[in-house]
Amino acid sequence: MLREIFPPFANFRGSALFCLFMATHSYDTVRERFGHPWPELNDGIVYSDTIKSNNPAALTLIGFYSSKYIDSAPLEGWLQRIRNEQIKIDNKVVTNPDTLLSIGSNLLYHRIPWKELDAPYMLDVLFEDSDMVAVNKPSGLQVLPGGLFQQRTVLSQLQWRTYGPYCSSQTLRLTSSSQVTHPIPVHRLGRGTSGILLCAKTVHAKVHLAACFADATSLATKNRQSSEELHIRRISKTYRALATGILEKDEVLVKQPIGLMRYSGVASGIYVASSSGKPAESRVKVLQRDFRMNCTLVQVEIYTGRPHQIRIHLSFIGHPLLGDPLYISSGGPKCFESESSVDIIGFKGFAQDGGHLRPSKPVPGDCGYHLHAHQLV
Repeated sequence: MLREIFPPFANFRGSALFCLFMATHSYDTVRERFGHPWPELNDGIVYSDTIKSNNPAALTLIGFYSSKYIDSAPLEGWLQRIRNEQIKIDNKVVTNPDTLLSIGSNLLYHRIPWKELDAPYMLDVLFEDSDMVAVNKPSGLQVLPGGLFQQRTVLSQLQWRTYGPYCSSQTLRLTSSSQVTHPIPVHRLGRGTSGILLCAKTVHAKVHLAACFADATSLATKNRQSSEELHIRRISKTYRALATGILEKDEVLVKQPIGLMRYSGVASGIYVASSSGKPAESRVKVLQRDFRMNCTLVQVEIYTGRPHQIRIHLSFIGHPLLGDPLYISSGGPKCFESESSVDIIGFKGFAQDGGHLRPSKPVPGDCGYHLHAHQLV
């Protein structure tokens, strides 16, 4: 059975409200602390593709990469990568960007190792048995590999806890048996969010826990009108957050759909409050108001699991998370600019590895906000 878990509120030392909150909880729930310092560079990453059709725009090597992966690098960047011997065709290094491709050709692009942004690496074990482990994720640590973070993740630390530090990627794989070779997170927390993260240690636990987390979100998608059914969940998730301004009502139920919008520098777009989006529901309760600091300590229970749901919903009701660099007002970014992939194509300059320079505007992975996954039941 899942227990109520109250991790230490370690990331909110800047506020008197959070200092008061921390004083009411002990650190006795921490059973173990583990983590290994990050290497200077990660291992790089290999991307594979197989040519499946004679697309006229992708008959050459440079045509294929500059059209299919324009979100990864501009044309000049892909030319640099090809000439830098980072791409193979059928296991042979190719440096001529005009090399013709044929159906069935296997392409490998090796992204060279790079130094990832600073991130914490220590994790606290709050609960563990033969099926799962619950850890307290610090703010600033990404859960799973993606984007700029391929190594500095919770997943890497879980793997190193099992196999020893800095084990090779070949070692890290799932077996076909009923066992998982290392714990795997079954849900996500934003990089800037701290708190409880559940990780499965067996395939059975992974399937079961993932299904429990998906229950409410699936119900909301199928039936937009069923609030009673939505609130019957096998896993209840409660967060605590520091919101800007003073909430007048003691409790607010936010029912605001969340969808995608295009946003330059983020290939897949960003999630925002959108009337055409998917149903999302959060219940916000005021715990304490600080009139001097003009902020409110709130408890938020989410009935669906949309990306950045709490950040978006609190912004939507006019009380964005304190320190949130992206979701400023109305459940969206500071400026709803009309931007598309054309901005990426016309972008001047590229990073050392050939990729796009990091956007100067805030992106969803940026930290600074105060949000903690406080309780799972």
